[in-house]
Order: sequence, then C-alpha cells, then structure tokens
Amino acid sequence: MKYGESAFDIIYLLTALIAGILILKKAGDRTEKQMGMAVLILGCGDAFHLVPRVLNYFVDADFTAALGIGKLVTSVTMTIFYVLLYRIGCGLYGQEEEKSALTAVLSLAILRIAICLLPGNGWLTNSSSMLWGILRNIPFVLLGILVMRLFYRNRAKIRQFRNVWIYILLSFAFYIPVAVFAGIVPMLGMLMLPKTICYMALIFVFYRAVTRRS
Repeated sequence: MKYGESAFDIIYLLTALIAGILILKKAGDRTEKQMGMAVLILGCGDAFHLVPRVLNYFVDADFTAALGIGKLVTSVTMTIFYVLLYRIGCGLYGQEEEKSALTAVLSLAILRIAICLLPGNGWLTNSSSMLWGILRNIPFVLLGILVMRLFYRNRAKIRQFRNVWIYILLSFAFYIPVAVFAGIVPMLGMLMLPKTICYMALIFVFYRAVTRRS
C-alpha cells in the first residue's frame, strides 16, 4: 500500500513539474503561459502535502504539523489553480471575461483562502472538524462550478478541450467526500487517487495543446 501510493505520488509530482516547465518553455501566447503556470502551481502546491505524506511512511518522525500545513498550502494553491483555469478558458474561447463572472470567481477564491487561514481549521495539529471542512469548501465548490460551466458551455468549440469540464466535475466528486468525511471514514482518503488522475488528464490536455502547436 505505502509503496504503491508513494510511487504514484512521486510520479504525479514529477509529471506536473516537468510538464509545467515544458509548457512554459514552448508557450507562444498568454493563455499557453497561463497553462504552464497553472500546472506548476498545481504540482508545487501538492508537493507541500504529498512529500511529507511520503516521508511519513518511511521516516520515523512526527510529520503532524508538516502534513497539516501542507494541506493548507495545497488548499490555497488549488484555489489559485482554478482562478487560472477560468482565465485559460476565457482565453481559449476568445471570450471577454464578463465583469460579473470574474468578480464572482475572484470573490469566491478570496473567501475560500480567507476561511482556510482561520485557526479553526486546526492545520498545525492536522485535525479539522467536519464543520470546517464544509465551510472552507462551500466557496471552493461554487468556484469549481463557475469554471466547469465555462468549459461545458464551450465544449464543442475546441475538440482538444471538450472533456475538461468532465475532469473538473469528477475531481470534485472524488474530492468532496474526502474533504468532509475523511476524518470519520479514513478509507475515503483513497478517493484522492482518482482525483489526482483527473488532474493528470488536465495536465496532459494542456501539454498536448501547446506542444502540438509548436
């Protein structure tokens, strides 16, 4: 179990970091640069949580605080990732960022990060109640819905990006039970594996879009 999960986490992090650098290197416009930035932010943010998680399996030390802080960092960077994903969608489909929609996206992101920074989350002890899990994820889910809606409405315009909305939907479907109920049912943590596969699929879409053009 620990070897399989650790290998998967390491492969994912290396994939995200290498793909992000290659995308930025080959990017030709602002939207493609945003794809590279989004992938790097995703990988770097997840590293704060996954590296201590892997070390916790093999090193005899207390990683409680590191794991909790890692979850905090990942929560913040994941929020930034979705803001970038919204802007990527607008750039891809040649849409002006509607003032009301952009305001909603930014407001939800700021609210999500603000809630994550509150002490009630118990990051230092890596122990968060179900209530706080629900509170910090309400604006995150709403943010995800706005981004998913953008890609869903435009799914027929660019063939390569037609499934992005599905990856977003599935990632939230796997993530929410873990974020809210994992403290009660630890086995739900296994759902993070298919959630990560959804993000790897997104990374692959971005990488192909940029490298095929170049």
